[in-house]
Amino acid sequence: MTDTGPRNAPGAMEVVDVVALGESMVTFVPTGPGRLADVGHFARGIGGAESNVVCALAAAGHTARWVSRVGADAFGDHLVTAIGAHGVDVASVRRDPARPTGVYFRTADDRSTAAHEVAYYRAGSAASAMTVDSVDLTAARAGRILHLSGITAALSQGCADLLRELLRPGPDRPLISFDVNHRPGLWREGDAGRVLLELARAADLVFVGEDEAAQAWGVRPGDPGAIRDLLPEPGVLVVKDGGRGATVLAASSVVFAPALAVDVVSTTGAGDAFAAGFLSATLRGLGARERLRHGHLTAAAALTTPGDTAVPPTRGHADRLAALDDHAWGRLRLGPGWTEAPAAPQEVPAP
Repeated sequence: MTDTGPRNAPGAMEVVDVVALGESMVTFVPTGPGRLADVGHFARGIGGAESNVVCALAAAGHTARWVSRVGADAFGDHLVTAIGAHGVDVASVRRDPARPTGVYFRTADDRSTAAHEVAYYRAGSAASAMTVDSVDLTAARAGRILHLSGITAALSQGCADLLRELLRPGPDRPLISFDVNHRPGLWREGDAGRVLLELARAADLVFVGEDEAAQAWGVRPGDPGAIRDLLPEPGVLVVKDGGRGATVLAASSVVFAPALAVDVVSTTGAGDAFAAGFLSATLRGLGARERLRHGHLTAAAALTTPGDTAVPPTRGHADRLAALDDHAWGRLRLGPGWTEAPAAPQEVPAP
């Protein structure tokens, strides 16, 4: 795939590399370990699947835009300022005077542990009221790639209908990337599998985890081909298998790339980072293996930092590591701080 969408037209809104549409929330993470009931101090950050993706892409040197709605409140101010500070165009984010900006609290423990807690306060948020009429559709479509997520569809009927409109075929439709991002707690019983399948089948590039496909569609893990049978329409299907690796199924080719050995600090945002790395390599016209490896490298940046967003490796650094032979790639181990230098000390062979 070399042509990833429209270019600028005279008098039209500026076309950026990637647009992402979806809810972002203010995130509060304790400054130390412990239950939410016990901790007393929190650090404030930003969290949202789609905004995570465009923040990482902007850090990687791409032009990026975030389209959403936030409350006309201080938390909305913080989100617009913080996401804009990453180099993301936030001019198309609309303010809602009647609804608040969503927030959530999570423990400092990693999500993979039983001690991890998350408390969402997003019901009735400004973003949950997004509709075809309340967001800037022109801004959303003015990208080489439009990145969407199943999380948005779960927020409200209006949000689901908005995604259907953006996925509708038409001359102004860019290449659409869709991350299934199945969150069972957000859905009404029985809706998730049907709606997520409908939306994924209408996209051009789909990201889905084997665990998500099992939950949403009953597909047995370990069989990317079975997921492809469910989703024959997208030109590119990326099936993720956690710490094992990921597979690209495109046209008649199937390519697998193993994940990296990583000293994990937090898994939060790793899936969004993988999508950002893959999309970055897609925009650059790289091959399937390189796209997967760039996804793994950007995910490794997120896995080795505590927040929802992380600065990815520089393009040259990532290109050097992505070009390693299979043996060297398999022996690589990355730890906290590895993105800070072209050859960080953490880039050591795994035992």
